[in-house]
Amino acid sequence: MTTIHITLPDQLELVARSAGLLAPENIGALLQHQLEGVSVPATAPGTDAVKVVPAEVMALERLIEIAKGDSGQSRRVADFLLAWWNSGTCGAFDLSNLWAVDAAIADDMVAVVRLIASASRYPDTLGYKDDFVAIVHAWRPELK
Repeated sequence: MTTIHITLPDQLELVARSAGLLAPENIGALLQHQLEGVSVPATAPGTDAVKVVPAEVMALERLIEIAKGDSGQSRRVADFLLAWWNSGTCGAFDLSNLWAVDAAIADDMVAVVRLIASASRYPDTLGYKDDFVAIVHAWRPELK
């Protein structure tokens, strides 16, 4: 997971805190809003730089964590992610499964589709191989 450190001038931080903008419950939403549409080069080991949107990467990382769980939504998220990694072996993703996940999860899936389209890479080449291997072991044990 990526850690973002924000440094504000003292006066700006004071104003933001007093307005309630830096309350823990607001920080994530504010950062995501600010990062929408911003793209930065990201380089995974052994690959060329790929332009990624931080909000899309955050969505992917949230989905990875959900897929490592054991709920019905976790299964659907795992199906979605594994269809990207290797649909021939891991199976395709039925788009009607979007109806069976929370709206926030569906939004993250849409963001990851944008990431997939713009990066033109498989997740293991973006640095997520270990996460996807763990998801395969959890949800496709027959493929070990």
